[in-house]
Amino acid sequence: MKKTIIYIRTSTEDQEPKNQIKSCENLTKSEYILIQDKQSAFKDNIDREGFNLAKKNIKSGNIEHFIVWDLDRIFRNRKKLKEFFEFCKYYNCSIHSVNQEWLEQLNNIPEPFNEIMHELMLNLMGWLSEDESKKKSERIKLSIRKDKQGNTKSYKGNRWGRKPIHQNKIKYIIDLYNEGLSYSKISKKANISKGKISQIITVHKTFTQKTP
Repeated sequence: MKKTIIYIRTSTEDQEPKNQIKSCENLTKSEYILIQDKQSAFKDNIDREGFNLAKKNIKSGNIEHFIVWDLDRIFRNRKKLKEFFEFCKYYNCSIHSVNQEWLEQLNNIPEPFNEIMHELMLNLMGWLSEDESKKKSERIKLSIRKDKQGNTKSYKGNRWGRKPIHQNKIKYIIDLYNEGLSYSKISKKANISKGKISQIITVHKTFTQKTP
């Protein structure tokens, strides 16, 4: 007997998936396998343990339905999303989404028209997403201002970017390094990440290195 997968991806550790799961449950009357990932929705290029397990189950031919709260829980990238639709179609698994109700209508359209409509709607969604992303980028650019010193600020006058490390703290870090302390101990004492400590020490070595 073929099974159903409900796949949940939350963006941060703080997100509560219970509401998403409950909504997805409304799309099935049968028992299901619940698979969850916690990862940024924007990081499509990073392997997801749960998603890989879902694909493995689909590939086995034992999964008939794959349910998500929103298609962007699968991929935000239009090309990768289309590839996943093709993957599921090959293994006779239909995709369902709480926020994309039109999928239910498409799943009931006979072949080959269902495939044509799937591709049309996915392309349309991708174009809309890319257009919104472009508009958002333009809005951000318009909101940026620069002062006379060249500092980047928001339209409200707030300075953007990380605050620079004070020279006194840089000297303190170098002194600790010269005393023989490890990056970990320096990091704790100076309350700065080990990566930043490494950058400061590397720059220090570069400018203090004696030439032959």
